[in-house]
Amino acid sequence: MTSKFKTLAIASNNFTNADYESALRAYADVLRDFPHSKEAYNGAILSEMAMSGEDAAEALFDYYEVLKSENKEDADSIIGEILSSLDGSMADLGSIFSDTLADKLEYEDGILYQDFKDIVSKENNFKTIFENIMFSTKVIITDKDDFIDFLESLLENNFKEMAINYIEGALSVYPNDKKIRNLLKKFNQSEIT
Repeated sequence: MTSKFKTLAIASNNFTNADYESALRAYADVLRDFPHSKEAYNGAILSEMAMSGEDAAEALFDYYEVLKSENKEDADSIIGEILSSLDGSMADLGSIFSDTLADKLEYEDGILYQDFKDIVSKENNFKTIFENIMFSTKVIITDKDDFIDFLESLLENNFKEMAINYIEGALSVYPNDKKIRNLLKKFNQSEIT
């Protein structure tokens, strides 16, 4: 196991040199051994955003570096809040984790979307199942198609306000995504009728 701080420095250097894939791998390595590392978590999301062509990723990373030089703890919190406001970025984060880390996330923080879908399928009632878990845990979505499916289910089951919040967040991360834009149109049409 390489030093956490050395691996974070390598990841940061990779990001600075626009080698986002290597940066993402290095951040994921840190997260595997230190799953609560805010710096690795934030770096992984920024790397994923940069790999997806998000222009804001580099600016946010530079801002993060400046903040870290002033106060590391505050920097982690500030960037964490900014990134958490970009709801859609969470949809892709799971792809960087190994099965072991995904299992930890499921156990500690929520239920994986596929497991949630299995329960809904058995009970044949999205609305009731979702209402039962909504306040006690969270649904962890690690795939963009699952995210779209989840949004469609929210709209179909009259969780419109929640769905529109997710859609707006997703559009801030994926402004040109046709599926997400179509969901927004679908929502707007259902509001008219």
